[in-house]
Parts: sequence; structure tokens; C-alpha cells
Amino acid sequence: MLAALSDDAMARVLPDLELVTLPLGTVLYESGSRQDHVYFPVSSIVSLLYLMEDGATAEMAVTGYEGIVGIALFMGGGSMPSRAVIQSGGRALRMSARAMQAEFERGETFHRALLRYTMSLITQMSQTAVCNRLHKLDQQLCRWLLLSHDRLQTDELIMTHDLIANMLGVRREGVTLAAGHLQRAGLIRYTRGRITILDRAGLEARVCECYHLIKKEGDRLRDLDVA
Repeated sequence: MLAALSDDAMARVLPDLELVTLPLGTVLYESGSRQDHVYFPVSSIVSLLYLMEDGATAEMAVTGYEGIVGIALFMGGGSMPSRAVIQSGGRALRMSARAMQAEFERGETFHRALLRYTMSLITQMSQTAVCNRLHKLDQQLCRWLLLSHDRLQTDELIMTHDLIANMLGVRREGVTLAAGHLQRAGLIRYTRGRITILDRAGLEARVCECYHLIKKEGDRLRDLDVA
């Protein structure tokens, strides 16, 4: 997203960007809480989770280097009904709400880049809801693995079955069974909380259309000229 900015816009925002390290499990904001910063992930992945009253969770979207965490601050809502949690530890660029809003209100490339990403995020949330309702668990797991892999610079994900179950909103036993199917097919290797993607093409052939729709729309919006 930041790479799409004009030289002038980048020169303005650069002094306000702070590089931070975000360990696995860090909560960036809770549902309904005030957000004082936005985050541009560099090597980390952030999950947007909906938390129910009984403590159950389900992931609605993931954000990596292509996006921003904290859209409520420029969409005018002030807070989100979701929780933002670090799914894969790494680094991010943090920007204060004040500095972000000042640049957004200029209405230039920064403004357009953020709105384009928001459109992509809405597509991902909508398609994820459909996928969770209509498709098999092993297809949902393939979607989740591919979306995560797109945002990482490695084939290895550090993630336990319990955490994946929380992301997908299903029982741990279901994730274990689905992961076993993928492992026996030679698509992944799972050992001690680490999932290694062995055959990405095989995952893409097995996944439902939801992943391809999310990726196609995200790529389309990123390729649009924001100048």
C-alpha cells in the first residue's frame, strides 16, 4: 500500500512511521475499544476476529503487507466490532491516528490507497462468511493457508491446531482431521505447531472458489492507479 503512494505523500508520512515488533498473539485492539494508531504490517499477519459472549471466536479477515489495520479511524467509526490479533509475529509500521487522519483528509494518493484496500477487505470479509457457511472444512483450511501464505515470505507457518480452530470457529478435532487429509495428500507437513506448505499448486487446486475470488479482487484493486 505504501509503495503505491506518490513521492510527495511518502515524504510526508515517512517521519510519522515507527517500525515496531509484534509478537504472536499480541492484541492490537479489542472490540469497541478506542484506536490510537493504525498499523501497516511489514512481515507480520493480523487476524480480525469476532468474539462472541461465550468466548467463541471466528476470523473474518487477515491483513498483511498489502494493507492497514485500523480502518475505523479513517472511515469515521472510531472503533470496530472485532478484535485485531497478531496471527504471525513480525514487524509493522505504526502511525498515530492524528498523523494518519491529517494525510487522509488531503484527499490524495494516501486517501485513495486506503479506500481501495477497504474495498478489498470488505470483499474478503463477505467471501469468508459465505465460505464458512457453505464449504467443507478442508476447503476452508486451504483458503486460510493460502491467504496466510500470500502474506508471508516463508513456506512455514507457526500455528497450532487450537489457534487454527479459533480462527475458523470450529472444533480442534475438525482441524486435526482436515489437516491430516492435507498432509496425507502431500500438500502440507504439520509438526509441533508448525505447518509447512509443500505443494501450493495442490492447495490451489483443492481450495474452493472463495480464495480465488478474494485474491483476484485484491490484486485488481492493488493494480489500479491511485495517482
